[in-house]
Amino acid sequence: MSDVGVGSLGLIVIISTFIGAVMTMQIAFQLVSDLIPTSVIGQINRDSNILELGPTISALVLMGKVGSSISSQIGSMRVTEQIDALEIMGINAAGYLILPKIIAGVIMVPVLVTVAIFCAIIGGMVGGSLSGAVSVDDYTEGIRSGFNGFTVSVAMVKAFVFGFIITSVPAYKGFNVRGGALEVGQAGTKAVVIGCITILACDYLITALML
Repeated sequence: MSDVGVGSLGLIVIISTFIGAVMTMQIAFQLVSDLIPTSVIGQINRDSNILELGPTISALVLMGKVGSSISSQIGSMRVTEQIDALEIMGINAAGYLILPKIIAGVIMVPVLVTVAIFCAIIGGMVGGSLSGAVSVDDYTEGIRSGFNGFTVSVAMVKAFVFGFIITSVPAYKGFNVRGGALEVGQAGTKAVVIGCITILACDYLITALML
């Protein structure tokens, strides 16, 4: 949990804050009509970050950071015959090596997604006020108006599923690697690619089923 969650916290905070700031300026650029109040900027930024940008961008970033690390760790243990040694001693190697990582993923990824959403909304407010796109009062009014709590439930379901994918796919690829150091690197690359595609596919399915 420390490696997956705390170790990735700084990266998630930086990325989410800048995404929120950029989103605010882009939304303000699109809303050129005088008939649309500027508070709508905060509302759109809030919903887009809760439903899509927060969970999905965080998951893709974590897939590259955490997923490649898990795959290389377990793959190295496989090619150096450490996993074979565990199995000879009668230890369930998959349960011993993989299960703790999956549990850490499904617990910590929702926490990181919550932090990402919060940082994106705050970053949007700071970026909007610094660029002059929207005032703090209008942005705050937009965040508070028309809030639907169900969007948070959708985000948490996505985060839970993504946490499972981020840990299980690389662990599977690393556990079943054969060869040497070259194959370990290839397995890590394949794990990240397959994991990212799976995350995007599950993102579509969850959105289609819940919204």
